[in-house]
Amino acid sequence: MRTLLVVALSALMLGNLSTSIAAGEFDGQIKARQAVMQLYAFNLGLLGAMAKGDVEYNAEQANIAAVNLDALANMNIGAMWPQGSHAAANPGLTRAKEENWTNYPAASEKSKAMKEAAAKMASDAGNGLDALRGAIGPVGASCSGCHDTFRAPKN
Repeated sequence: MRTLLVVALSALMLGNLSTSIAAGEFDGQIKARQAVMQLYAFNLGLLGAMAKGDVEYNAEQANIAAVNLDALANMNIGAMWPQGSHAAANPGLTRAKEENWTNYPAASEKSKAMKEAAAKMASDAGNGLDALRGAIGPVGASCSGCHDTFRAPKN
């Protein structure tokens, strides 16, 4: 499952990247990173619904969603973040702040926090509802930590 996810996302990214580079714009890279964020949201949505009790806990489904998050967190997505692909230079296409590039060490630390939280979630989510609930907080905090700092609010 994890391999299939990585292969599918890689194919999507390469297709978008080559189109974007040929056009001299960042549309493909921005769309690719937004697709990754949608996959994060989908998997986190399922885990969050289980943690809240809105959806019945299912160990197999929790494990799959957590493994997906871990795969996403460990993808090399550097090609999706070229210099100049921030919101100020691409209005209406992205909410990524320029600080992603001008304050890269901090952005890198946020990414590291997500990788660590996703790895813990992948090891715990299928081990019962209490384990899932214990692991989901750090994942959400890592998402918020990056979005609060490096993503502009919706207008």
